[in-house]
Amino acid sequence: MKVTGFISLWMLVSLPCGPLANPGEHEDVVKHAIKLHRGKGAVITQRKQWVLESCRKLSGLLRQKNVVLNKLKNAMRAVEKDAGLSDEEKLFQVHTFEIFQKELNESENSVFQAIHGLQRALQGDYKDVVNMKESSRQRLEALREAAIKEEMEYVELLAAEKHQVEALKNMQHQNKSLSMLDEILEDVRKAADRLEEEIEEHAFDDNKSVRGVNFEAVLRVEEDEANSKRNASKREVEDDLGLSMLIDSQNNQYILTKPRDSTIPRADHHFIKDIVTIGMLSLPCGWLCTTIGLPTMFGYIICGVLLGPSGLNSIKSIVQVETLGEFGVFFTLFLVGLEFSPERLRKVWKISLQGPCYMTVLMIAFGLLWGHLLQIRPTQSVFISTCLSLSSTPLVSRFLAGSVRGDKEGDIDYSSVLLGMLVMQDVQLGLFIAIMPTLIQAGVSTYSSIFKEILRILILIGQILFSLAAVFLICLVIKTYLIGPYYRKLHAESKGNKEILILGITAFIFLMLTITELLDVSMELGCFLAGALISSQGHMVTEEIMSCIEPIRDFLAIIFFASIGLHVFPTFVIYELTVLLFLTLSVVIMKFVLAVLVLSLILPKTSQYIKWIVSAGLAQVSEFSFVLGSRARRAGIISREVYLLILSVTTLSLLLAPALWRAAIMKCVPRPERRSST
Repeated sequence: MKVTGFISLWMLVSLPCGPLANPGEHEDVVKHAIKLHRGKGAVITQRKQWVLESCRKLSGLLRQKNVVLNKLKNAMRAVEKDAGLSDEEKLFQVHTFEIFQKELNESENSVFQAIHGLQRALQGDYKDVVNMKESSRQRLEALREAAIKEEMEYVELLAAEKHQVEALKNMQHQNKSLSMLDEILEDVRKAADRLEEEIEEHAFDDNKSVRGVNFEAVLRVEEDEANSKRNASKREVEDDLGLSMLIDSQNNQYILTKPRDSTIPRADHHFIKDIVTIGMLSLPCGWLCTTIGLPTMFGYIICGVLLGPSGLNSIKSIVQVETLGEFGVFFTLFLVGLEFSPERLRKVWKISLQGPCYMTVLMIAFGLLWGHLLQIRPTQSVFISTCLSLSSTPLVSRFLAGSVRGDKEGDIDYSSVLLGMLVMQDVQLGLFIAIMPTLIQAGVSTYSSIFKEILRILILIGQILFSLAAVFLICLVIKTYLIGPYYRKLHAESKGNKEILILGITAFIFLMLTITELLDVSMELGCFLAGALISSQGHMVTEEIMSCIEPIRDFLAIIFFASIGLHVFPTFVIYELTVLLFLTLSVVIMKFVLAVLVLSLILPKTSQYIKWIVSAGLAQVSEFSFVLGSRARRAGIISREVYLLILSVTTLSLLLAPALWRAAIMKCVPRPERRSST
């Protein structure tokens, strides 16, 4: 009050001294200042009165709340002692009192939380963005907790309503005799209630207090329909089944994975539509590529581009499509292993082991050199070099499909060397995924802890080598004692019914996949070894199994290559076409030259001619760079721009791979074998 009066008096004294003001304006300003002074005084007086009245009301409400709580406790004791009420009625009334009691306590807590928030805001510095951010975060956490509590209270009210209905039914049953059918239905209802209670997991209550779990606000979106009545009915059904989509504040979209009520069958119609759309559009895209002389896999990639975020954006379940596409990789590598006998593996195992290791080391060395010249962090240089050193096993497997692979005059077959090196690169992929957390920590650690990080990497390499030894020991046991009787049993049970044979082979693939995953080795290696073990049973066995598995592989491969197209962005490629072409050609030429150099050192003199074909097969970037790049981007190893460059270079290198492969085949392979290879 004193401050306001001083300001108003100062205005009255200082305003007439203005040299540009006339007497008429002085009088108007003085009247306005007096009015303003009186208004502020009136406002402050009213504000004090409002504060006093509000405090009295709040104090009265708190006293009234305590009185009501005591009455609720007495009422609950009375209900529990009332012998005239049934157990269902007692449960319902006590539950209702407890919910009302919790509502009173939460309302009181909300009032004091708001007061504390106001006090914290007044004590903060309005110029300090960090302080305001922290205050905003605390308010957001409070709102999230309040929303969770309100949601739980609503669920409890639904449960109380259910108890009320049960109590009313029990009262009706006591007043009238039930028929036999009604008694049966009543028993079934009770059994169904017990079943729901047994299978319900209470995942929300079990995980909300777990460390690392955060409360977040999400949007629940229903699918729009042209017909409003149909939309309303569908919304009611989806509310019950939980099939609507959730979107968080980071624009991530979620769908139902496990429902609360497992007794009702559900289907993800978005995923069904996505698979149907991919299947229909893959046919014309694949046919078009076949017409112009390109491999059909590029048609499937184009299909993914057209349907993905850079095209029509009609694929809703991107993660699910990619997950299903991974099975295409599994079955592709199984068929590769089925054609890759252990005898051939023993013949080229030294080359397969040494070649990828030397190439990876050279790629990392060149990457560190260029990173030093361009002032790129060593962690980022190592990651990019490792990504670019990998080659696509599914793509090369398609190149080699149906090719003639017989050794001539003691020479090493190029397909054996190429596949062996690719399988070893898959092992390196598993190793790199395993050491990625250490690479992330190395990017933020100081030089004093570099020795510890190097030691951790060496320990991880030792663990991987131990896991590889264990895997091959298991394969030796399976080949010696198990695979023969297992296949003979499948063959005997599947006469006239191929279903048992397909399921048995698929189960064996998944068994080997699980073994390699448990031993922290690449799952793809397990699929390859499964095929190699079965191929040891002879040519007739290989032909029979291949005829059964190939249709499954072809369909899943379509999904896999379409999922690659979902991550291709033509607009970005067009905007940066010159830079991307230069980078892609540099990577392809570098990988080709390094492969030729390494193979010149490790191949026998009689087989030096195959180094050109093998190098051409390795001169592209694996599609698994998408997976590694996405993980590195989330971890902060690489930026968004580097991630897009890796995706674009990978895509362009895969597009250039068929031309380079055909050129190498035309130059180095004799004419009879060339026809089958191309």
